[in-house]
Amino acid sequence: MRYMLMLHADETAGKAVPAEDMSRYMGQMYAYQQALLKAGVFISTDALVSSSEASIVRIQGDDVSVVDGPYADVREQFGGYFIIDVIDRDEANKWAARCPAATWGAVEVRRIREVSEYLK
Repeated sequence: MRYMLMLHADETAGKAVPAEDMSRYMGQMYAYQQALLKAGVFISTDALVSSSEASIVRIQGDDVSVVDGPYADVREQFGGYFIIDVIDRDEANKWAARCPAATWGAVEVRRIREVSEYLK
């Protein structure tokens, strides 16, 4: 089953991290990705730009609304993800617990719904 590990962290705190520390953290994330690859569970990963560069689009009838980010006033923002293919949620949770991002934020684990589940 495929799972998305969504990485949430405080963008403001992240901007205050010294470059040498950030480089070390990114090295930890690369090592984590290599562990996922070695285990044969890695599918993909990407980092997202800051929420200040995001927008929210809504349509109500014929009206299109575009709101520039950041949209939500929350402490942690969605900043990147890993998609993995594992046996079950317990295994996904174990991989999430190994993610370095869990030490400076949170890792949300969600199963990716298969097309066959909603095309019945």
